[in-house]
Amino acid sequence: MDRTEFTTRAFKSDLKVREEVEQEEKVIEGYFVIFNSETELWEGAFEEIAPGAFDETMENDIRALINHDTKLVLARTKAGTLTLTIDDKGLYGRIVINDKDVDAMNLYARVQRGDVDQCSFGFNILEESADFREDGTTKWTISKVDLHEVSVVTFPAYEDTGVQARKRDFEKAKEQSLQSRKKALKEKLQHAKTTYATSQD
Repeated sequence: MDRTEFTTRAFKSDLKVREEVEQEEKVIEGYFVIFNSETELWEGAFEEIAPGAFDETMENDIRALINHDTKLVLARTKAGTLTLTIDDKGLYGRIVINDKDVDAMNLYARVQRGDVDQCSFGFNILEESADFREDGTTKWTISKVDLHEVSVVTFPAYEDTGVQARKRDFEKAKEQSLQSRKKALKEKLQHAKTTYATSQD
């Protein structure tokens, strides 16, 4: 996959709201990434995020957005209003809501009611591996990313660009695998011919 291509991944989470009375803060929090959880991109093609994938990107200045819209910034790590932590389960985010921001307060109310409980994250893939399994399916394991943003989203769907990029990878890898098998078969036949010819001398 093109390492310079920004992509997003999304899934149903368990986002919750919390009101911290002492700090007078309203908070949205939950897991924005779950490790070792296969997501089906299309039939027979899967992807998962490995533990450690975010270890080298946590110093980035990361934003929390609404529906990946850069005009709707909820919080930011540099400002201390977004806190991201990694544990064995995944990447956990804590967003402190600006009560003077109408969009943020509306979102808080929607999460509180359970109308919105899903999330996504935007990143570049730096390292990954592909497993072409015996059952004909393929699984990519992403082991290192450059994280840019996390989003609370209404409909967590893979962007067409991300899926198409994966499909291009898949078709290219499938063609390379086919060519490799053809080459191996050709070499095997050539070796058999040589062995047979030698045995006749």
